Amino acid sequence: MLRKTRALALAMSLSLLALLAFATAAQAVPGTFWGVVPQGNPTEEQWATLKRGGADSVRIPIDWGAIESTPNTYNLTEIDQLVKRTASTGLEMLPFISGAPSWAVPYANVPGTGGAKAPTRLPVSGKAATAWAAMLQTLVKRYGPNGTLWAQNPTIPKRPIRNWQIWNEPNFHYFVVHPNAAEYGKLVKASFTALRSADPGAQVILAGLFARPKGGKAKGATNPYASKFLQTMYETTPGIKTKFNGVALHPYTGNYTELTPEIEEFRKVLAANQDAAKGLWITELGWSSKPPPANPLLNIFAKGLKGQARQLKGAFTLLSAKVAAWKLKRVYWFSVDDQPGACNFCDGSGLFKEGFVPKPAWTEFVKFAGGTP
Repeated sequence: MLRKTRALALAMSLSLLALLAFATAAQAVPGTFWGVVPQGNPTEEQWATLKRGGADSVRIPIDWGAIESTPNTYNLTEIDQLVKRTASTGLEMLPFISGAPSWAVPYANVPGTGGAKAPTRLPVSGKAATAWAAMLQTLVKRYGPNGTLWAQNPTIPKRPIRNWQIWNEPNFHYFVVHPNAAEYGKLVKASFTALRSADPGAQVILAGLFARPKGGKAKGATNPYASKFLQTMYETTPGIKTKFNGVALHPYTGNYTELTPEIEEFRKVLAANQDAAKGLWITELGWSSKPPPANPLLNIFAKGLKGQARQLKGAFTLLSAKVAAWKLKRVYWFSVDDQPGACNFCDGSGLFKEGFVPKPAWTEFVKFAGGTP
């Protein structure tokens, strides 16, 4: 009996130490800091798992072309379900709005992608600009503070969307065939006006910029570095500083130790334009759990299961320590789940593998987020 009592006491002590270890990192960052990006459509039970694990926010795509395939006719059924699920689970939603219906903006093949298509330009003129603004106002009227979704569903906790991210990686031709910083600046200004007209408290977050696309440092590069794109936007868009509330970056690197120069390069542009007070959102960050190839240059993101967990731990340790210096507001891991064929590391980027089976990286995420596995 004495041995059983001692064993029970030891087990309880170990459990307490484990819980303390999981809670330690969470104390070092602001609230609503840790986020995730699903590639699929998680079930209600899976949302609950993410929330229990400490995730505060989810970043969700809203494809304009999908919700308004016919002019002035909106299909928000799928978005309604996502918003209701996240609200019921206690998660904040950060929508990023991109894409365009073909009746508003023409599409073309993306060079070097084997047939992928993207809008040829951003919706900043003519009927496309008018329709873009109307679409944003429709979303606010549905999901904002006075949104009809909340009035129609009084049993769901009201968690209105106040942060809106405008487009995704506009400095990369996968999301707009001809990246143009001046054009993006116009889109930001128009979006700010549209969103604030529907919700005076709406917060506009710039698109997550791909930090360093291949070849993006060269003069006149098709896919410019995030720092160059941001600088050009400032130079070509008078009054832009008052039209957005935060900047966002996607610092994809081969190793977490390379994050510092990419982030500091980006923040220097803010300082140079007397805009250093703006908060930084890391709206995508991740590595793959796929086994590393024989030639690492073939896929610098493939680290294996344990390697993916090490990268997450190293990155989150660094970001936690730099919250104040880099004015970090959010960090979103890409992704929740694996998605074969979506990109060169999307098939292994998830915190969970097929069947929503957790990987070692999920355990590390939970430690930082202060949740329970």
